[in-house]
Amino acid sequence: VLCLLAALLPPACSCPPPCLCSSDSLVVDCRGRGLSSLPPLHLLPPRSRSLLLTNNKLASLGAAAFANLTSLEELDLSNNYLDNLPAGLFRDMSNLTRLTLHNNSLTVMDRDLFQVGTLNYTSLDLSLNGLSTVPLGLLDELQSLRWLSLAGNRLHGLERAAFEPLANLQHLELGHNPWECDCNLRDFKHWMEWLLYRGGKVDAVECTLPKDLRGRDIRGVPVEMFNYCLQLEDENGGGEGSRSGQGGGPPCSRNAFNPSGSTPVSDSSEAPQDCTRSRYRPVSVRRAIGTVVIAGVVCGIVCIMMVAAAAYGCIYASLMAKYQRELKKRQPLMGDGEADGEDRDEKQISSVA
Repeated sequence: VLCLLAALLPPACSCPPPCLCSSDSLVVDCRGRGLSSLPPLHLLPPRSRSLLLTNNKLASLGAAAFANLTSLEELDLSNNYLDNLPAGLFRDMSNLTRLTLHNNSLTVMDRDLFQVGTLNYTSLDLSLNGLSTVPLGLLDELQSLRWLSLAGNRLHGLERAAFEPLANLQHLELGHNPWECDCNLRDFKHWMEWLLYRGGKVDAVECTLPKDLRGRDIRGVPVEMFNYCLQLEDENGGGEGSRSGQGGGPPCSRNAFNPSGSTPVSDSSEAPQDCTRSRYRPVSVRRAIGTVVIAGVVCGIVCIMMVAAAAYGCIYASLMAKYQRELKKRQPLMGDGEADGEDRDEKQISSVA
């Protein structure tokens, strides 16, 4: 009976084929094995810390794919073909701190994917996918997150409210997305400024639209360029609803900057409802850019006139110098002529005498 049980039970140092396990069984390496489905994860050594599944052909995962893997701290699923992740997929991975989903085919994410109160993620990589939005609530349980990458997706804009729970975030990657730097991105820009103010880092957020801002990094676009948004809200009948946070929260809501733009202020129910109006004046973006263009043209004309005046002065000085030289050359000749005339007069007087 004991022999039969020994034959049925997996060995103490088992490793799921075709993966390789480190000598201490902490790292399970399944990279580049051509897997189209998960290996038998129930054979993972009980002390495993890292599961590497990169460079395979995984296209889908079941809701219980990672059940009972409580010891894992790192899961790398990058460079696969995953297009959807079921809600609660990582529910049992209570010690997971690093999750990498880089270079897959994710276009949408279920807002309940990370809805587990014991999540302690410090790093989340969602780069090089097809995400067009980050749903509200997706990141609510990731308060410990310090590093997040959304680079290389199809993001046009982001909701500020989706990122406000990330109180410990220090590094955010947003590059290589087709950002539309319009009113829909205004409140998220305020949140980015708050992140930068408290020492965080954000990479380049290059605008593709509108045409006036194409190629510019929104981090360097003055907030006054978005002043026209309030006017549009009023014209569209936004009223108090638009300023109460339905569009991602007004600039003076939680974690926003005070009117001087120097220190963040906390959300307060006692804040005036018209605080947005006190900070913004309806000014057209085109008018602001037109003013800059006109000022540049005027400065250019003034510079051209100064150059022309300098050239004229140089030419005039050169002509006067030439005239003076010629005048000096003629004066000795005129003096010799007068001397000859005086000699002739003396000769005539002496002959008469």
